[in-house]
Amino acid sequence: MDLLAEYRRATMYFEMGDPSGAARLLEPIIEAEPSNSSVRQLLARAYFQSAQLNRAEEQLRELVARDPSDHYAHHVLGRTLERLNRPADALRHLRIAAAMHSTNADYAEALRRVQGRVGNGH
Repeated sequence: MDLLAEYRRATMYFEMGDPSGAARLLEPIIEAEPSNSSVRQLLARAYFQSAQLNRAEEQLRELVARDPSDHYAHHVLGRTLERLNRPADALRHLRIAAAMHSTNADYAEALRRVQGRVGNGH
């Protein structure tokens, strides 16, 4: 299998709005190259976009464990946990992402939203 060609094909699927199709192409690539963070990130995003949130969480936790300074992985993990209705768990990762990349408006908005939910006891 030409892994680079498959990755490019998966990227095309993802960009064309077929995250499930992208995930199907990415799964064998991540099996062949488990340390490839670019493939893992795209797989996590594909799972997130296709509402396979537990699978997204698994991939994102792996990314964060490998590189705790990956603000984007923290952000998407926080968003994933938020969608899984686990705002207290999400808050930690959203805070880390916002602290590392304080100029990102999306990060700040997600943090505000989840802080509001946790502050209200939801």
